[in-house]
Amino acid sequence: MNVHDILYNSDEHVRFAAYLDQLQQVADAAAVDLLSRVLTDPDKVMAESAVRRHLDRRAACLYAGSAYEEWAQVMAEATIDNPLLAQRLREWALLRAVTLKLPWQPDGLLASSNWLQLMTAAGTNTEAVEILAEAGRTKRIRNTARASLNHRSEG
Repeated sequence: MNVHDILYNSDEHVRFAAYLDQLQQVADAAAVDLLSRVLTDPDKVMAESAVRRHLDRRAACLYAGSAYEEWAQVMAEATIDNPLLAQRLREWALLRAVTLKLPWQPDGLLASSNWLQLMTAAGTNTEAVEILAEAGRTKRIRNTARASLNHRSEG
């Protein structure tokens, strides 16, 4: 089933699953075109959700390695007109920086989404986890960070 056929299905759940399947199978070089076509779906929320899920899957596989930067640049260009998707890519870049101990700013972490703060609170960067234990946006984030720190002190 190609993207044009998917658009003819009236059930957004079927289209969502089909988009994820197509995105999972596409080579990174052809992903930009496919992402653009998915984002033309009449159900904008569903289309953005499918693309965000794809970005999360690929970023999770790539962010610790050298292939991430080229992939992220291509995806940033593909999602430049979509603020939510562009934000998610920026947050993956921040998560990568924190995880790999590359330069990052605490203010950027504190201004980030609950998603990124929670991912970071459960991570390995002690400085970032300590910041979130004190000033994470939600009680869940602060508790996760504290538990992470306590686990390290026990080990």
